[in-house]
Amino acid sequence: MFSFCSDPATLDGIAWYLCYLTTGKHMAFYVSFGTVLLLLAITAPAAMAFGFGGAMAARSRIPPVSWLGKGYIAIVRGVPDIAFFLFFVIALDQAFEWTRHQVLCPDWDQPVRQGNDFVVCDAAKLPLGNAPQWVHELYGFGVAVLTFAIVFGAFAANVLYGAMRAVPRAQIETAEAYGLTRRQAFRRIVVPQMWVYALPGLSNLWMVLIKATPLLFLLGIEDIVFWARELGGAKTPRFTDYPHGDWRVWYFLALLVFYLVFTRVSEIVLDRVMARLSRGQATAAGEAQRKAA
Repeated sequence: MFSFCSDPATLDGIAWYLCYLTTGKHMAFYVSFGTVLLLLAITAPAAMAFGFGGAMAARSRIPPVSWLGKGYIAIVRGVPDIAFFLFFVIALDQAFEWTRHQVLCPDWDQPVRQGNDFVVCDAAKLPLGNAPQWVHELYGFGVAVLTFAIVFGAFAANVLYGAMRAVPRAQIETAEAYGLTRRQAFRRIVVPQMWVYALPGLSNLWMVLIKATPLLFLLGIEDIVFWARELGGAKTPRFTDYPHGDWRVWYFLALLVFYLVFTRVSEIVLDRVMARLSRGQATAAGEAQRKAA
């Protein structure tokens, strides 16, 4: 914060705005943009891992494994995202605490479910009651990332499953005729070629994931939506000393610009990746490249 901000009553114009936009609360608002980017950086590869595992399970020749993979895809795709986000955060948190409760408190003689309450011993709580605030925030962020990965992993699994099946069967049969096992053919033929078929669907999924990041606000994480509402409001339960009226429209306008710029940059990068993957492929994009050359 600037040194001349010690006496706000003497400020006006640009100096007032400089002081206002560099307060501690606004610094937390700026940091929350990094929280969103960090969520995307962790969730995207984690969702891909869930997706690849789900797709592999769905195409398995072992019926129970195939049912598990297809069931994972169907259940998550068939339920509204917000319901799953709110369900998984509670379910995962209680599952972790119940597991710890069984290990750390074997002598507990009371039921864990007491009416509408979920009660475990103090040693099993996550985080522990005496843990610092940053541990609570990190744990909440971790559960949110895992929830995002599970939900979007199901959509990625559906995309990858379709991409695996789109690879021409003749190429796989040719590889097997040359002595490759089914596993080798999958690793050397299917996996390298499936990405050109998967990328359009994964690109759409990436855009949806970007637009879903405001759900962090519903999960109790102080993200950009939380701070835009708090800082833009004239009076809120947490802060009541704002020197302005209702400015939420300006804060949410800043979020709109941020998401538009971010999605546009993503489109440019994904288009270049798609052009690179299509080179030499027997697809419409690859044929267009050959004709242009």
